[in-house]
Amino acid sequence: MSGPLQFQFQYPWILALLALLPVYAILQGRAGKLSALRFPSADIARAAGAAAKAAPGRFLLFLRLLTVGLCIVALAGPRFANDRTETQASGVDIMLALDLSWSMMAQDMAGPREHVSRFDIASSVLEDFIHKRPSDRLGLIVFSAVPYLASPPTLDHDWLVENLHRLHVGLIRDLGTAIGDATAAAARRLSAVKDSKSRIIIVLTDGDNNRGEIDPVPAAQLAAALGEKVYTIGIGIEEPCYLPAFDPATGKLQLGANGEVIPALLLQPANYAVLGKMASLSNAKFYRATNRRELQDIYNDIDRLEKTQIKLRRFTTYRPLFQWPLLAALGLLALELILANTRLRRVP
Repeated sequence: MSGPLQFQFQYPWILALLALLPVYAILQGRAGKLSALRFPSADIARAAGAAAKAAPGRFLLFLRLLTVGLCIVALAGPRFANDRTETQASGVDIMLALDLSWSMMAQDMAGPREHVSRFDIASSVLEDFIHKRPSDRLGLIVFSAVPYLASPPTLDHDWLVENLHRLHVGLIRDLGTAIGDATAAAARRLSAVKDSKSRIIIVLTDGDNNRGEIDPVPAAQLAAALGEKVYTIGIGIEEPCYLPAFDPATGKLQLGANGEVIPALLLQPANYAVLGKMASLSNAKFYRATNRRELQDIYNDIDRLEKTQIKLRRFTTYRPLFQWPLLAALGLLALELILANTRLRRVP
């Protein structure tokens, strides 16, 4: 983070020498030498002497004083100072595992007259959680019957959120819920991250594990063996609800003529006992959420439990400016020499 540019002098005490310039000008006395030629008339000599020292001598003296003044300013070291702050985090790495199975289109967590799916609520709460962890590397795995890496652990959270916005239910055509495979994939991805102080996995799902090659408990044991915590979140109400009709190609609801949701399939509540076992294996926590507020509170609690220690390093960078008054002084000196030997040349 950069602050505003500030103008300053590296050696400001040198500027005190500028006070000697008026003294020099006073001690100089007259600005130019009087003519040494002989004249038959004193009036002619007086007029010639006055003309010789009035304008040319004063102008040349002014150039000399200005040249010396600019040299003093250059010696004082003018520069722009830019205060900068760098954030040095302790290195918490987080893999988010998000269920993308068809049941995530259920509307049971929405408010009255809302057409909001479980996935819509989960993705918006996830985005808020991502913005709260600016100093942590976060990655995202989505899963249905198979897991897919949506983003490796990264500090580029804008890119992560952009990938999150691209997701919709139906994007993974393989039906089912592979919680174990997704957890194992997240664990392997985190284990590849170097210099990590802490690694955590947050698994969010609304179903039972019914697909995949690895069961959830062995996957959680793998994560624990790698030094990773597995937080688990089960969402959805505790009673049957309907899966609405939707277009898997776009993830958009198919509404009736009056804008109502069209029920397509009755969903049974999931058994989340396995999620509790997964969390306990790594000394993490299992959560349940039946609405948006509860899910938001869960991620706030995880954010509090896994807080990043942030250290700030402040330093200042400088852009020197001494060359500009120095170049101006050299230009004025050259001008003085040219004028003193040409147009303003004094007669001895």
